[in-house]
Amino acid sequence: MPAQDPLSPQAMVTSNMTHFSPTFYLTGFPGLEAIKHWIFIPFFCMYLMAISGNCFILIVIKTSPRLHTPMYYLLSLLALTDLGLSVSTLPTTMGIFWFNYRSICFGACQIQMFCIHSFSFMESSVLLIMSFDRFVAICYPLRYSVIITGQRVIRAGLSVILRGPVALIPIVLLLKFFPYCGPLVLSHSFCLHQEVIHLACVDTTFNNLYGLMLVVFTVMLDLVLIALSYGLILHTVAGLASQEERLRAFQTCTSHLCAVLVFFVPMMGLSLVHRFGKHAPPAIHLLMANIYLFLPPMLNPIIYSIKTKEIRHAISRLLGLRKANATSWG
Repeated sequence: MPAQDPLSPQAMVTSNMTHFSPTFYLTGFPGLEAIKHWIFIPFFCMYLMAISGNCFILIVIKTSPRLHTPMYYLLSLLALTDLGLSVSTLPTTMGIFWFNYRSICFGACQIQMFCIHSFSFMESSVLLIMSFDRFVAICYPLRYSVIITGQRVIRAGLSVILRGPVALIPIVLLLKFFPYCGPLVLSHSFCLHQEVIHLACVDTTFNNLYGLMLVVFTVMLDLVLIALSYGLILHTVAGLASQEERLRAFQTCTSHLCAVLVFFVPMMGLSLVHRFGKHAPPAIHLLMANIYLFLPPMLNPIIYSIKTKEIRHAISRLLGLRKANATSWG
């Protein structure tokens, strides 16, 4: 007897039964199945750029003693976060492309959404700490080495690592106790909490309110504090004597400011689409989710490689050393 397509009308009817810990089906790219192999090319390139770019940033910082400073420790933490975010979506997305494998068990879905949302909250927190680092460097340059120490960066890093996952545990675990009915189909190639919760057959007010409060007191609060930091930075920069000094001071923030925009703008767009765009075409939801998850890990290594002079010099030294070694062995 031929296997039944999980996305077929017959499967949709049988899935109307209530299930605890069900198997979900990832749509991936609805309506674009005919050109799936062409879509694979840009996604593969994005994964390749994100994973290799962030690994390269980590290698450059590790092998360059001059970059063993608090600022670049934070950049390493940002690269690790982007790496984790990329790897979190890799198995299911590539599974759809390579094997047309769309089903995901409930436990794996829970783990994936936990990782995706945890790394997202971690990235927001890292960007906040980096904004504080830039604030101290520009507003209190003589006290920078006293205020920003390696030990304090480690403490801040640990708080960043623990804040998101600990806060996420209750709503992710609660999903296991909900019954699910109707077509158990997710519109993305990965699991997101805000999508899975809509498939539950019971009142999910607690999860919805908890999720909203979590976003408000983590991501939104981080954004407000980052904006406040830049307001104070701009006030300090505006008070500098010469235009050259103002330009030099602001240039130290351009890479971080670009990273902030690349992360928060897609996140806000995705939140607005999920909250107010219920009648928007599925392609809009799909596009915003993919931009939010794939763009920051791909662009951050490029931004810091181009905009940060020390990273550029370290890359040149690293590549020059390897070229010299290759020549000597040749």
